[in-house]
Amino acid sequence: MIKKMGNYFAGWAKKYIPDPFIFAILLTILTFILGIIFTKSSPFQMILDWYKGFWTLLKFAMEMTIILVTGYALATSPIVQRFLKWLAGIPKTSAGATYLVALVAIIAGLINWGLGLIVGAILALEVGRQGYKNHKKFHYPLLVAAGYSGLAVWHGGFSGSAPLLIATKGNFLIKEIGSIIPVSQTLGSTLNIVMTIILIIFIPLVLALMAPKDEKDISAIPEAVREPKEVVETPRSQWTAADKLENSIILSMLAGLAGLIYIVYYFGTHGFSLNLNIVNFTFLTIGIILHKRPIAYVRSISDGIRGTAGIVLQFPFYAGIMGMMKFSGLVIVIAGWFISISNATTLPVFTYISAAIVNLFVPSGGGQWAVQGPVLIEAAKSLHVPISKVVMPFAYGDEWTNLFQPFWALPLLGICGVRARDIMGYAMTLMFIGIPIFIVALFIF
Repeated sequence: MIKKMGNYFAGWAKKYIPDPFIFAILLTILTFILGIIFTKSSPFQMILDWYKGFWTLLKFAMEMTIILVTGYALATSPIVQRFLKWLAGIPKTSAGATYLVALVAIIAGLINWGLGLIVGAILALEVGRQGYKNHKKFHYPLLVAAGYSGLAVWHGGFSGSAPLLIATKGNFLIKEIGSIIPVSQTLGSTLNIVMTIILIIFIPLVLALMAPKDEKDISAIPEAVREPKEVVETPRSQWTAADKLENSIILSMLAGLAGLIYIVYYFGTHGFSLNLNIVNFTFLTIGIILHKRPIAYVRSISDGIRGTAGIVLQFPFYAGIMGMMKFSGLVIVIAGWFISISNATTLPVFTYISAAIVNLFVPSGGGQWAVQGPVLIEAAKSLHVPISKVVMPFAYGDEWTNLFQPFWALPLLGICGVRARDIMGYAMTLMFIGIPIFIVALFIF
């Protein structure tokens, strides 16, 4: 049954899923129309709201870009690369290869969403290469979909935007909330621990069950990415003074040591209090150390930047969508529909559903929380529900529909050499199967 669903949605996606930029434009048009229908905004006012929001997420976009490129640099460091190549040689079947890629992507995604996305992409690529080299029949589009699965769990991990933002002093909702909410009440809650365990078991298993057994249904890795690109190094005998500085391990270790000193100081004085800044700084520091030579780290960051092209182009459009939803009041209308039928018991479930829908229009956990967070906080207050009880349902709704929204797949698609339509059918199948699990868990916990 699961395999049939995967095949059906894979075929559907190949016909109807456009390039992610087209998806952004279509969502912009849809938001524009909905704003006119369901709010008092005129068409001209909606355009003003669109532009008002267009540049509001530049700071956050930069933070997300840093997460992505530092995660890429860490994943492409020599020691991590050797580990990934070793892993890639383990699977013997397409189902086993899919299971492995999904499991590693999920674990890495829980550590850091950027790391999960890049590790998932690189491992899928490497498994595809090893399979082709060793004449093993691995279904490459499914491998890449498995590599994307870390984006379905990330918001419950250490880089979850909403839990980290409300745990950060001076966050934009501190007045509404009254105080910071430590991650022990969100990421460390019983709900999140149980859901994380369930997802680690559930996601790789479902994806592995979609693996085709008939060889005619298996698509091998594209020729364009079968072989890694070689880096031409200048021989040591020809190094100039500049080359020696660029390859100085001492310089990298000094920078890394300074970073480690601050990281130890931070956690020593703040405890296990995570926020976007310290996560980014930690991955930057570790990446510099693991690459050893400054120029190696520069090259890795440069390669990682190429994967952010879609983010640079599309983030302003999604910020524009966010502007229309926020300034027209459309997001309040959508959230209000669910809140109006909620009580203290059902609020977490309807928070999950509303967040899942809004994520299609605002595919940024932090950006979406900026829009939807104030509404959810007021709803929690009015129903006398602890605010921490709506944060994680929001996080789950935001992360789970990433399996339908191709925005964050852009870097992965670039690395693996496939199109969104090649993988989104499998991701959508996983999404639909998983929705009841979240709803049942939110009712129970």
